[in-house]
Amino acid sequence: MVTQAGVPLSRYRAGKRMKRLGLASTQPPRHAYKKAVQPHLAIPNRLDRQFDVKTPNKAWTGDITYIWTGSRWAYLAVVIDLFSRKPVGWAMSPSPDTELVNKALMMAYESRHEPKSVLFHSDQGCQYTSLGFRQCLWRYQMTQSLSRRGNCWDNAPTERFFRSLKTEWVPATGYLDMAAAKQSITEYIISYYSCLRPHTHNDGLPPNAAETTYWNAQKAVAKNT
Repeated sequence: MVTQAGVPLSRYRAGKRMKRLGLASTQPPRHAYKKAVQPHLAIPNRLDRQFDVKTPNKAWTGDITYIWTGSRWAYLAVVIDLFSRKPVGWAMSPSPDTELVNKALMMAYESRHEPKSVLFHSDQGCQYTSLGFRQCLWRYQMTQSLSRRGNCWDNAPTERFFRSLKTEWVPATGYLDMAAAKQSITEYIISYYSCLRPHTHNDGLPPNAAETTYWNAQKAVAKNT
């Protein structure tokens, strides 16, 4: 972020200043995930870990995580556009049900101006395999793809977003209530993650900047042709 602002800063210099300020990395250790290869009987893994998408609104991923809100867990559902790794839809609820994932998908669909033929990928959670959610995908003319059971690597970009959110932003003790959680997480997604935070997938650009670069290039090509 500092180098993007025009200030040269090497890893060595950054490390020295972190040590002087008493700052340490919050990256968690590796987890020993179990391996599984069992596909869903009715819905195949159409994405098949092809996470490098060349255009926006071609492939989205979704998942749910939990956030502590004072006296109970709340559940956050997100939709990520694989092109720039930008969160394009999200919703929070006390219940991890079909309505929660439907709200996140509806926000993504409307905020992206109702794109057609999007591939939507998720795990095999009951919310994503429910009739209500599959009907929602049908209305939006989206194709569904499901991870293999118990294999988190099939939905790695979304899992990585949750890891960033919890290590960089969410307090270790959680939030005081649902309202505070919603406000803080919305600020993270809109103001920080999408606008400021560099992403390796985007060659160091934040998601919004990566998409702006893409659309500007498309306009230039259209103008020249």
